[in-house]
Parts: sequence; structure tokens; C-alpha cells
Amino acid sequence: MIMRGEQKMNKASEKLSHMKKFLMKDEEFKAEYEKLKPRYEIISQIIKVRADNNITQQELALLTGTQKSNISRLESGSYNPSLDFLIKVARSLGKEIKITLV
Repeated sequence: MIMRGEQKMNKASEKLSHMKKFLMKDEEFKAEYEKLKPRYEIISQIIKVRADNNITQQELALLTGTQKSNISRLESGSYNPSLDFLIKVARSLGKEIKITLV
């Protein structure tokens, strides 16, 4: 049963990768993607750390001192969090935010 789920996830990931490759050929899409890339990278890292530690969104909200809806909106990318909020979430997960200008 677990293997079947993993296979579905791998196929979905593969389809997403192909779709991204196709869309990246469009210069307007590519520019917008690059603009949003830092936001989605940090969101992905937060989701990964939360999942790796078997912490639910509700539990992370309690650790952070916020509501579950705020964690949900953060993880879905539907809201632009402040740096202070991201630092608070990271610390609740036992992590630190590191920003590098390149």
C-alpha cells in the first residue's frame, strides 16, 4: 500500500517536472517564477522540516504562537509573510533563517 502511494507521488513529481520544463520556455513565466523562487524555497524547507519531525500544522502553530490558518496560508504560498514571522516559525522548528545576497 505504501509503495503504491510512493509510486503515485513519483509520477506526480515527474509530471510536475515536465510541466515546469515546458513552462520555463516562456520568458514571461520564467521571469515571474524567478521572482517568486526565494519565497517558495523557504516554504518548501519549512514544510520539509515540519514533515521530517512529524509536526502537524496545528502543532507548529502552537509552537509559534499563531493560528493554524496562518501556517496553512504560509505553506500554501497564499500570503506574503514578514521576515519576523519566518524567523519565529524557523525557531519553532529549531532552525534559523540565513539570508545571503548574491
